[in-house]
Amino acid sequence: MHVRMRQWLMVVLTVFACGLPASAMAAETSSQEQAARQQTQPGNNAPVWRDVRGGDNPYQTTQVRGIESSVLVQPAGETWRQLRNGPITIYGGWLIVTVMALIGVFYWWRGPIKLHEKPTGRRLLRFGSWDRMVHWGAAISFVLLAVTGIIILFGKHILLPIFGYTLFAWLAILAKNIHNFVGPVFAFCTVLMFVTFVRDNLPKAYDLQWITKAGGLFSGKHVPSGRFNAGEKAWFWGGVTLLGIVVSVTGFVLNFPNFEQGRELMQQANVIHAIASIVFMTLSLGHIYMGTIGVEGAYESMRTGYVDEAWAKEHHEFWYQEMVAGNKSGGGAASPVAASALKEGWKA
Repeated sequence: MHVRMRQWLMVVLTVFACGLPASAMAAETSSQEQAARQQTQPGNNAPVWRDVRGGDNPYQTTQVRGIESSVLVQPAGETWRQLRNGPITIYGGWLIVTVMALIGVFYWWRGPIKLHEKPTGRRLLRFGSWDRMVHWGAAISFVLLAVTGIIILFGKHILLPIFGYTLFAWLAILAKNIHNFVGPVFAFCTVLMFVTFVRDNLPKAYDLQWITKAGGLFSGKHVPSGRFNAGEKAWFWGGVTLLGIVVSVTGFVLNFPNFEQGRELMQQANVIHAIASIVFMTLSLGHIYMGTIGVEGAYESMRTGYVDEAWAKEHHEFWYQEMVAGNKSGGGAASPVAASALKEGWKA
């Protein structure tokens, strides 16, 4: 009885083996060789990885059709992991910390930039409601992405030892979902930011003077500029526009894998996204500093839309002269509002 069962079993195995594809037969052979190798050289998996990296992967046995569906092991994934957890995380983290420290030292040395003249009490409309809505939409979404991105990239090195695995896991999942859903909102706000403010961020000849004198940050002397100075224009073109496009495009590649992009493309997008985001956050620290505690009256201009006459004259003299002369002012959709405020917006 047992002999007959063994004969039937051999027949079934033979038929099954004949029906297997060549890759499966090769995988079986390779597995047998690896098993034998473990007896003589335990832990040595070099032949398997040599086959995988060489493109001769006998483990591609899936019958599902699609991009990379037959790839069981992708060697580039290890390279991506080492790059992400190595140079990007280490140098990127220290870059952010260093810039924050430099800003703190500068504030301790320089303090807030105050007006040389006393406020007149007369206020001038600088940002209309549309300008402020677009700016705050981009700013809030950017901050959410920055905070959640920091948790995703640096969390396991900083927060995990403090919170432990359970709490950090919940925090990381929350950060990931917020990041994924807020990303498209930021991309949309970036487009609105460009359309709204591009006209007043075009380079002018007097911007060179502002650059050579560093805007008076160190000397404390007044440097005239238009509605936006050269530093703000550099932030607009290099940060909001260029880096905004880079992080948005790479973010879409990572956010929507259903468009059948392969893992290699997504790994490349992740590296570019991480580097661009770190540079973006680093530059934003300077912009946030100057727009809050760095320059007296700057935050109020974006919160209420109005600035004092003395502030406008001292920080953006050319724009102030245009407003007084009745020329076009403001930018984007808010220009008609600002022009009417020239006649009615002065307040004692």
